[in-house]
Amino acid sequence: MTRLLDGHPRITDGALTKKNLYLEAEVSRATMNRARDLLLEWDAAVAETLGRGTKAKKPFSEEQHLKRQLKEAKAEITALRSRLAGAASLIALLTEDNRYLTDRINAAPTARLADIDEYRSKGQE
Repeated sequence: MTRLLDGHPRITDGALTKKNLYLEAEVSRATMNRARDLLLEWDAAVAETLGRGTKAKKPFSEEQHLKRQLKEAKAEITALRSRLAGAASLIALLTEDNRYLTDRINAAPTARLADIDEYRSKGQE
């Protein structure tokens, strides 16, 4: 309890919740719930700590937690879509290069393949 109230958690994110209390204490939830005097002390200490305006974190509601997860997931999806678009462009370019080189080799086995940059620049005109 002291670690949480002082803002120095070892196991949790430091939010002043009962879940973090039993996780920091490394006991089961049932064990914590049987310690009614301790829970009353916890409630009073949390109210006092949050009322003083210390740097202690306020407990997250499940809705806040889910919103944060959704925001992180959206950011990850955006980053992955960007990477996917880049990969698709590169694959298209390499596929076209491969087609060109295959056609050149099939047409003339002694053909020079060093002029692929010239081929690429014609495609952009």
